[in-house]
Formats: sequence, structure tokens, C-alpha cells
Amino acid sequence: MKRYHSSMLTTILMAFLLMNTGAVKATEPAFTSLHDFVVEDIYGDEFDLAQLAGKKVMVVNTASRCGLTPQYEELELLYRTYSEYGFVIIGFPANNFMNQEPGTNEEIIAFCEENYGVTFPMMSKVSVKGNDIAPVYEWLTKKELNGKMDSRITWNFQKFLLDEAGQLVDVLSPRQSPMSDEVVQWITASR
Repeated sequence: MKRYHSSMLTTILMAFLLMNTGAVKATEPAFTSLHDFVVEDIYGDEFDLAQLAGKKVMVVNTASRCGLTPQYEELELLYRTYSEYGFVIIGFPANNFMNQEPGTNEEIIAFCEENYGVTFPMMSKVSVKGNDIAPVYEWLTKKELNGKMDSRITWNFQKFLLDEAGQLVDVLSPRQSPMSDEVVQWITASR
């Protein structure tokens, strides 16, 4: 067994302690915009959000058994009407509220297509709050990460608006219509 000089042991111990206390952090990926994330779509494929650069984006947590589920119809109308403006909706099914999205990814996409003709990109089911929050939702809800504002997911169909650079612009109530004047004016501004 090798013997280490006490100053070397002290250095190693100090480095270990600093890294574990957070004073020095191991290199972590820095998420500075929505475009830094790669998520999984509802079919199990990687979906690189960098492909949305240059587009305005609405991120919405969805559920199939919620009183707000009919918003899928408005979301699809909004998407089809304004995609030519460089606008896209990204749906993230989530089961965080009263077990209102219990289905598998396969059941969710079948429900969305059959009942609402959804064609906008849907991602795999995630958690949008709590200890198992998806990294993209952690970024969306924490000012220290997104640089804009803290927010709390209050229910299904909460809407996050992001600009062409992938920066958070606003957070809208779950009850606010996707086709509201506020949303349409935001999409069509400076076009």
C-alpha cells in the first residue's frame, strides 16, 4: 500500500469536501433556454428542442380526464392556424393532478388523435412538479434557472410562452383559453 504525504491527503480531502458541499460543483450542463433540452416524444424518440429555434412556443401540461381536456380542440386550432407564423405547441402529458392522466403514452396519443385530431408535437408523460419534476419543467418554473420568473404549476393545461430564442416570456393560467386575444396577439406580433 502506498503512503501519501499528509499535505496530499489534506488536498484530496479538501477537494472532496468542497465538491460535496456545493462550493465547487462538478461540471453540469447549463440550461439557458428551452433549446438546450432534449426530451422524449410520445413515441419514445428523442426530441431536440433546439429544432424550435426561431419559433414562438407554447408548452402545456395536458391530461385526458380533466375538466379542461376540451382545450385540446382549441390548442389544435391554434396550432393549425398559426404554425405558418412560426408557432408551435409542445404538449407534455402529466398525471400530477387527481390521477387525471393515468394512461400510457400509447393510450394518450390514441385519445388525443381520435377525440381531438391532435397533430402538434406531444411528448412522453412527465411529472411537472414535486421531487420527480422533469428538468424542462424545473427550468420553466424556477427564476434562478430561466432568468425570468418563478411560477407554480397549479393544474393541467398551464401554458408557458417562449420566444424565438427559447426564453420564457409569460405563464398563463390553466383556465385561460389557448385562443385568447392575448395569445393570438403575442403570436402575431412583429410578423
